[in-house]
Amino acid sequence: MPYVNIKTPEAGLSAHQKAEIGHRVTNLLVEYFSEAARPHTMVLIEEVKDGGYYRADETFVIPDGYRAT
Repeated sequence: MPYVNIKTPEAGLSAHQKAEIGHRVTNLLVEYFSEAARPHTMVLIEEVKDGGYYRADETFVIPDGYRAT
């Protein structure tokens, strides 16, 4: 069973965008594993609260312009 775990800043993606990512990642894996993998593929998109990401020793907070509306 293919399993993909994507972590993204909270509120960075809309529900529609997350659904599209799930669909596109599933299609990508089906290209490699065959159509038989589709019903067994899991794509988990986890949202991490601001302050839960660290980059270059600094706490990462998603800029307002990047938040989904």
